[in-house]
Amino acid sequence: MRIALASDHAGFALKAILIETLKQAGHEPVDLGPDTADSVDYPDYGKKLADHIAAGESPFGIAICGSGLGISMAVNRNPACRCARVSEPLSAALARQHNDANVVAMGERLVGVDMAKAIVDAFLTTEFEGGRHQRRVDKLTNC
Repeated sequence: MRIALASDHAGFALKAILIETLKQAGHEPVDLGPDTADSVDYPDYGKKLADHIAAGESPFGIAICGSGLGISMAVNRNPACRCARVSEPLSAALARQHNDANVVAMGERLVGVDMAKAIVDAFLTTEFEGGRHQRRVDKLTNC
């Protein structure tokens, strides 16, 4: 599966680790930058990821900054994206199951590597439940 990743400088190291983890699991990670750990602005990379998801170039995305907060806000400015900022696997699974989240965000300064891997695994292996949740997701898309 194609999975797009973007970060700012504060999420650069975790992004690199997750790219390798995704490759080892047989996925096709798409690195939307940045290419170095030099200081950059998270809104630029959140928008780049959101545009990529909205264009249908990848079904899912992973956004990383220092806290996960700023980049998740940037991604969510695009109405085609439902980005959930999480810090543990249960929230990642619920974001998929109940909210049909297509992007997960996390903070490199707050989430360790093993926890980040568990978050990504939960996010990618949980299906949207639909049913009673669908009308709420439709409202998110159309508000």
